[in-house]
Amino acid sequence: MNDACFQLKGSAVSIIVLELYQFSDASFTEQLRDKVQQAPQFFQQSPVVISLEKMPADHSPDFVARLEICRTFHLQPLALRAVPVHLLDAARETGLAIIPATGRSSTPLETERDAPQAEVIVKKVVEEKQVRKPSKVITRPVRSGQQVYAEGGDLIVLSQVSEGAEVLADGDIHIYGTLRGRALAGVKGDTDANIFCHTLSAELVAIAGNFILSDALRKQRWQQSAHIHLDGDSLHVAEL
Repeated sequence: MNDACFQLKGSAVSIIVLELYQFSDASFTEQLRDKVQQAPQFFQQSPVVISLEKMPADHSPDFVARLEICRTFHLQPLALRAVPVHLLDAARETGLAIIPATGRSSTPLETERDAPQAEVIVKKVVEEKQVRKPSKVITRPVRSGQQVYAEGGDLIVLSQVSEGAEVLADGDIHIYGTLRGRALAGVKGDTDANIFCHTLSAELVAIAGNFILSDALRKQRWQQSAHIHLDGDSLHVAEL
């Protein structure tokens, strides 16, 4: 994506991660407009986390300009992620939350200032094993405007999911009818989650924040049975 300004990663609980690559205002605006026009309802008033993890070290973005562009397209900037040390002051002036890079517990500046210089700290880590809840079974059609969420487990829909409806699960999603709306599996980051459906005619499918819109789905298993799973950072649509 050498000519791309950013990459959008959706989250099932309507938080979007916008990963910045470069800082051309014109290209940023044009590409964001194209993305939003593909699924305007999906992006409408969605909270956005702007990530600088993939930004070149010598870039200094105009945060205010970027935030205004996002708001123009009805996105709601929520936080800045992985802000380099030399940009922390500018980031704080935006009033947004500043969160560390993925897998880190503090910003670079906080680590530099607060970490003990000659002290070894031993922490006992207690691992919590998440117990998957029983599958949630829906026997009636999921109609337009409805949202069904299976927290902590799988979702099984024995009928259709209508256009404008949304089904979500922390685990897998099984649809034994036609999927015309949106299906989002692994919403809390489970990259092993799957989506199975009898007939694929979806507006959007997503697993662990990675999504495919209907335009791309039409070129694959459209109006056929499908098994959707995550392969690296990309969704793979296969025959069921």
